[in-house]
Amino acid sequence: MSPKSREEKRVRRHIRVRKHVAGTPERPRVSVYRSLSEIYAQVIDDVSGKTLAAASTVDKELREKLAKLKKSEQAKEVGKALAQRAQSKGIKQVVFDRGGYRYHGRVKALAEAAREAGLQF
Repeated sequence: MSPKSREEKRVRRHIRVRKHVAGTPERPRVSVYRSLSEIYAQVIDDVSGKTLAAASTVDKELREKLAKLKKSEQAKEVGKALAQRAQSKGIKQVVFDRGGYRYHGRVKALAEAAREAGLQF
């Protein structure tokens, strides 16, 4: 057996978690993807397969605001923006899907900022 890359291990963890975590119309799933330089988050209804709200560090609205911030501070701003966009669509309760990443650093910063901005999970 060949050794697995970090990304392959993360994808396997994510698949394992997704067997138990699914978004419904009443309680959609917040999915997080983290690359080396960016972070992306979406609110997804898995029943209909639709993205209800999204925010990331590449958003035109957030780009100027994030220019001089550290990555974890950028993640906080993305979490706040995601919570505001979700609440504008009437979403208050969600399920958090950390995407196979440890609940730590940028993923934790995004989640806590979303909670502070009013999302419940």
